[in-house]
Amino acid sequence: MRLTVRTRLAALYGVLVFAAGLVLMVVVYLLVGNNLVAQLSSAVGAKAIVFAGSTSAELVPTEVTVTPGEVAEVSSQTVLDKLLVVSAVSLPVLAVLAIAVGWWVSGRVLRPLHQISATARRLSSDNLHERIALSGPPDELTELAGTFDDMLARLEAAFESQRRFIANASHELRTPLAIQRAAVQIGLADADPDVVDKLLAANRRSERLIDGLLLLARSDRGLEHREPVALHVLVEEQLAEQAEAIERRRLTVTEQLAACEVLGDPMLLRQLVGNLVGNALRHNVDGGELRVRTDPARGLVVSNSGPPLDPDQVAELFEPFRRGGGRTSDEGTGLGLSIVQSIVRAHGGRVHAKARRGGGLTVRVEFT
Repeated sequence: MRLTVRTRLAALYGVLVFAAGLVLMVVVYLLVGNNLVAQLSSAVGAKAIVFAGSTSAELVPTEVTVTPGEVAEVSSQTVLDKLLVVSAVSLPVLAVLAIAVGWWVSGRVLRPLHQISATARRLSSDNLHERIALSGPPDELTELAGTFDDMLARLEAAFESQRRFIANASHELRTPLAIQRAAVQIGLADADPDVVDKLLAANRRSERLIDGLLLLARSDRGLEHREPVALHVLVEEQLAEQAEAIERRRLTVTEQLAACEVLGDPMLLRQLVGNLVGNALRHNVDGGELRVRTDPARGLVVSNSGPPLDPDQVAELFEPFRRGGGRTSDEGTGLGLSIVQSIVRAHGGRVHAKARRGGGLTVRVEFT
């Protein structure tokens, strides 16, 4: 059972009050017990002297059977027992009242924190202009709210800068693709239709990929549209497209493609598979091996032979423009695995990489 801070504070107040009351009760009991017998003995003795010296014949006792000390001891014990009972009954009542008061006080104290957390939970890239603007005397809570508002202002400026960059990048990236498409359609009108179709298909794929990546960059909540995608089919298509390169490098391909459906963006998942297979081909060795496996439980696993990699540096391969040992700048842009990681995160999955014994790399992508 999860206890809130308010509940814990109220319980703490009750326990502290109960402990303090218990200590107070013990101290009072001991102090009263030590002095009460002596005081009652003196008082009873004085009364007995006055009583014995009376001249009234009706009031003079004929026999004294109880001493003043015994009367005082009995009376003090009765008083202490009564004190103990009253304290034992009052202390739990006081603890319950303390818990109730603590619950009310802690609710008022923690109310600004609830306001801060509610604002933080509600914020997204579309309403970063909102602020907490906590009012009240200057204290730790108003300082925390002010710090949070300053952070929101910096985030808003950063998001606005990102939006402008994405808009400019979208225009700059689409324009060359449109020029290329026009050049292919016009300049190669008399060329082989199959070649023209392949060029146009590649051009359209690049446009769709740019649209998907720009959408991914704009969205702080992942993907806005998802649909079932057969991951094993994407792998088969990618291996078929790379058949010529596989044959040229004399690679041994091992496929274990079980039916595996992923809920996500088809274009981005196609790019993910293409990057992993392309990375396994590009950084392989002639006559090496390539293993590809899809599984509903484990997702996608791509393993390839290749140059030895330092296990401590494998995580750096997912950083932009970082390459492992033995990799040169003409072997790609250095963004392949970075894009893979971004796509996997957008789909709510995880990606792991491990250096193979003897050289090469194994990358596993798991989807939730």
